[in-house]
Amino acid sequence: MSWRELRVFLRYLPPESATARAARGSTPLQDTWTLDRQLLATAVDAIRENTFTAVKLHGDPAKTGRLKPPQPIPRPGVEEAKPSSNVIKFAGRHGSGAQQLAQVFGRPAANQ
Repeated sequence: MSWRELRVFLRYLPPESATARAARGSTPLQDTWTLDRQLLATAVDAIRENTFTAVKLHGDPAKTGRLKPPQPIPRPGVEEAKPSSNVIKFAGRHGSGAQQLAQVFGRPAANQ
């Protein structure tokens, strides 16, 4: 095999091969989560969230009151989000929940 043939062979190895993984410096676990699997996990998470929302909105409050939102499918390299309260408390003066709303929507509060 010539050097040129070796170079072409190595360049076009499948992405899941051990040589390609070693060149990228990735682990087999990271490589099993390909783009199509990431998109599928995202779709499953969205369906679970939509189902949870529909049950919460249209279910009996006495039965669905203690229901917790579904946890997303764990993915390699993504840290698990800390549980936070989705309750926004408006107490006292007008606009007292602006900072909490800004945190929920990821923008600075209008009065800041």
